[in-house]
Amino acid sequence: MDSGEFGSAPVVLGLVLIWVIFQSLNGNFLSPRNLSNLSVDIVGTGLIAVGLVFVLLIGEIDLSVGSVSGFGAALFAVLNVQNGMAEWLAVIVAVLCGAAIGLVQGFFFAKVGVPAFVVTLAGLLGWNGLMLYVLGTSGTVNLDDEGLVATLTNHYFSDIAAAYGVAALGTAVFFLASYRDRRHRRAAGMPYRPLGEIGLRTGVVGVIAFSAAHVLNQFRGLPLALLIFLVVVAGLDFVLRRTPYGRRVYAVGGGAEAARRAGVNVARVRVSVFMVSASMAVVGGLFLASRITSASQTSGTGLLLLNAIAAAVIGGTSLFGGHGTTWSALLGILVIQSIASGMALLGIQAAVQFMITGGVLLAAVVIDSLSRRTQQAHGRA
Repeated sequence: MDSGEFGSAPVVLGLVLIWVIFQSLNGNFLSPRNLSNLSVDIVGTGLIAVGLVFVLLIGEIDLSVGSVSGFGAALFAVLNVQNGMAEWLAVIVAVLCGAAIGLVQGFFFAKVGVPAFVVTLAGLLGWNGLMLYVLGTSGTVNLDDEGLVATLTNHYFSDIAAAYGVAALGTAVFFLASYRDRRHRRAAGMPYRPLGEIGLRTGVVGVIAFSAAHVLNQFRGLPLALLIFLVVVAGLDFVLRRTPYGRRVYAVGGGAEAARRAGVNVARVRVSVFMVSASMAVVGGLFLASRITSASQTSGTGLLLLNAIAAAVIGGTSLFGGHGTTWSALLGILVIQSIASGMALLGIQAAVQFMITGGVLLAAVVIDSLSRRTQQAHGRA
């Protein structure tokens, strides 16, 4: 904290406070059924937020992700349902189209020099229009209830060993990764965490993981959607924090000119993060379509964009670039969806939910600004 790194502590404390308040107001909030539904509801928007983290890390914004997610879902539905293309192939085509959209938008930003805000704002309008064109006069395409995409959000691993096995594996991976990082830092003469702290952190992760597994097993078991979400978050976190590409992303976010002088191809990194963002937007759109087993003219519209951005920022990703992880998106969407779920249980109108979410977002940005100011005072930003 002295160095200006607030970390995820404020978000975790805020999430716990939200859960305590809603549970005290309605005893069903922390019921296995509601928490299981919550774990599936966070996935679609959460995946979009994960992609946005990459763009935010370089200090930019992507306003087109909502429209891209809707277009991806519509394209998949038309290819599969109306044109008879195999589901797995239609999914691949949709995701590749998302990557191509990111490539185009990233090119105009990184190579032509058009501000990302303007490029993606144009994309918000353009891709939404393309979605409406693809859907045609019908406006809605219903998906196969028993198909691959529908299965994404309605399949559960009912065997209790599945949830507990994932909890055990996740805890073990966390410990091994922390121990490996400690060993490498020690060998390089850098500051490293003592074994006691690693053990304590692993214990906390284990308690959370096994508690979650226990709750999920009280209802229908481990949701496939949640498992995929966790794998994606962990995998992309590894890419960001353990690979040369991830270090280049953080370097560009920390200072584009300094990164360029260090030999980083800044334009290539900038284009790539928009490709990741658009691709993840399509994946998130497929999960959202799976939840309602259809793609329609309202796909990707409404508050989806705002919730995705808010999730990444509330979770701890800095708007100034250079700070944040994919786990930020998970924490942030948990906060947003917990508020929505609690409000729904209490029968409170959506207007109040918007005000509360807006207040939480403002608080997150204030914390981000204070953190950055403190880091500057310590010569770290």
